[in-house]
Amino acid sequence: MSCYLKSQSCPDPGPIYVRENGRLHMVSLALDGVTGSLREPRPLRLFPKGFSVELCMNREDDAARKEKTDHFIFTYTREGNLRYSAKSLFSLVLGFISDNVDHIDSLIGFPEQIAEKLFSAAEARHKFAEPGAGLRALQKFTEAYGRLVLCSLCLRNRYLVISEKLEEIKSFRELTCLDLSCCKLGDEHELLEHLTNEALSSVTQLRLKDNCLSDAGLRRMTAPVRVMRRGLENLALLDLSCNPEITDAGIGYLLSFRKLNCLDISGTGLQDVKAVMHKLQTHIGLVHSKVPLKEFDHSSCKTEGWADQIVLQWERVISGAVAGQDKPRTAASRFYGKRPRTEAPARCPLADPHLNSGEKLQFYKEKATEGHGPALKREVAVSQEPKSAKKRALEEPETAAPSSSPASRQKYVCLSVEDWDLLNSY
Repeated sequence: MSCYLKSQSCPDPGPIYVRENGRLHMVSLALDGVTGSLREPRPLRLFPKGFSVELCMNREDDAARKEKTDHFIFTYTREGNLRYSAKSLFSLVLGFISDNVDHIDSLIGFPEQIAEKLFSAAEARHKFAEPGAGLRALQKFTEAYGRLVLCSLCLRNRYLVISEKLEEIKSFRELTCLDLSCCKLGDEHELLEHLTNEALSSVTQLRLKDNCLSDAGLRRMTAPVRVMRRGLENLALLDLSCNPEITDAGIGYLLSFRKLNCLDISGTGLQDVKAVMHKLQTHIGLVHSKVPLKEFDHSSCKTEGWADQIVLQWERVISGAVAGQDKPRTAASRFYGKRPRTEAPARCPLADPHLNSGEKLQFYKEKATEGHGPALKREVAVSQEPKSAKKRALEEPETAAPSSSPASRQKYVCLSVEDWDLLNSY
């Protein structure tokens, strides 16, 4: 045995291990014989230091590779070793549902906390950007959670997003703030007709600055409120500035917004400004502001909700597509010797915050002050007038009642043929 170990030609047999009392010991070999010196085993590396591991899978099929590695979380230790751990069952189920979110029947009654995580997981997988399937998935969330998905939407100067994602925008429900400034929509745009829908009756702030609106557009937008008391009945702030086609007649349609607290009609085509001021003050209590109101500086309206990043994704994708289409046009213009157009973007003349405040027509509703002394007496006198009028009406002969009823009815029934046509269109 010793001769065999002393020979140099024989290969090294390697370490020898002996199990004793349930413990494993390595036996070292001596030159004069085999002597077992028991000692604690030294930790052995499966791979030498600096060795890296790469999972070699089918690189051509990314979906198959993702399915094989999606159940594990790969991390590196402090020593640089690769470590993987299995994902939780909740994460696996959440990922599976988010991959098939467009096949969900309904989310009504589903917990909001889990629904928010599901929405974030589907957004990370870009499921809402898929044509067709993204719209169906977004509708499931908006039907169940309403303003949690989006409570405020700012589309200022984003007319390309409106034209490309109109159906997705119409799927949002229970919005409280909507900014469509500088989008050049016009009176016949489908989105303006959607504003009268019951799903947007919760809108309290609406900004339609510089949208090529006229009296006809205001008449269509206010018809449900004027006739059926539904639609934008909760509107508290309205911006109609920089719409020169709106005249004195169009302002009359706004008198149906009884809850309106702030109104901006700067840059409109008003003829008799004093008469409009008097009409707004007497009918809905709006007073002309001598200084610019901070409510119309367009800083309070921002896109807020679960879907705020989705709106940003829409803008990035559309702007990237438009930038890619501009290159062939510039190449063609160079080929035909045409000069590139250097048109400055159209700017509203009232967009400058340093403009003279006298040219702005912004109105606000004064807060009711507490009455003292003479004011209380006037209120009492006013409250006593209806009672005396009722007594006089009872003392009059009954023959006067039929003659007064048609006049009183005419005060409330003032529908024109155009209004009836609008009602029939809904």
